[in-house]
Amino acid sequence: MARAHDDNWDLASSVGATATMVATGRAMATKDPRALINDPYAEPLVRAVGVDFFTKMMDGELDLSAVENASPIRMRAMIDGMAVRTKYFDDYFVDATTGGVRQVVILASGLDSRAYRLPWPAETVVYEIDQPQVIQFKTTTLAGIGAHPTATRRTIAIDLRQDWPAALRAAGFDTTTPTAWLAEGLLIYLPPDAQDLLFDNITALSAPGSTIATEFVPGIIDFDADRVREMSGSFREHGIDIDMASLVYAGQRNHVVDYLGTKGWNVEGVTRTELFQQNGLEVLPPEDDDPLGEIIFISGRLES
Repeated sequence: MARAHDDNWDLASSVGATATMVATGRAMATKDPRALINDPYAEPLVRAVGVDFFTKMMDGELDLSAVENASPIRMRAMIDGMAVRTKYFDDYFVDATTGGVRQVVILASGLDSRAYRLPWPAETVVYEIDQPQVIQFKTTTLAGIGAHPTATRRTIAIDLRQDWPAALRAAGFDTTTPTAWLAEGLLIYLPPDAQDLLFDNITALSAPGSTIATEFVPGIIDFDADRVREMSGSFREHGIDIDMASLVYAGQRNHVVDYLGTKGWNVEGVTRTELFQQNGLEVLPPEDDDPLGEIIFISGRLES
């Protein structure tokens, strides 16, 4: 189903199912003996969503021969990719708060459990923004297993297409103090003009010394919808309401590094391949690579 300006979802459908897929990858990476990340809440969150496909994938019970275009090498690449992505953003937050930042905003937080699992310094406030049903699900599920945030957690139950800056300020957000922003796994689901508006709003809300982290997928410009549709064609057969080819907004858009630079941010990027190499992981052969191509992970600071 094609995207619409007012579409909605839960964690088992549409864009919401991608959040569950990401949490599945974090759960699998957490079990990996190489231990690049530790997200003890990913597994119970995935189980609570209740999609059999993701549960079996997480438990290693998925028959890959029954999944079109799946293979052990693709599965390993997916786990490793999620491990390096999660570690990059975990390290980003640790560095930002070590540098004195005590205000954090996680945009489209989904099943992100960083407010519960990272070693936040005292007096850190973590704001999480997502659709109301997503916020409610995660809050209720984690409370049900006795999990407690390791920082002051404030949730903003609002769609990013609405006036989230006003809702954020109403929840106590302080525009005069530096903020560590995270937009993880978000940009490809935004139209090009909405991507720019997101960064415009972030900049307007940010005091000097604020930091930002996100990723950019250059392949979204020349997005091969047919290949993606072919690779994900069996999802619905396994009870997953997801069609990646229809969820993303393809076509020309501003490069994140360049756009943030025009807004006063000093940012730099590192490719997924470089992160694999830095962490001693095997890089996926080109013929088995992600149809979106290389991913660039970006972080930086607002100097003035």
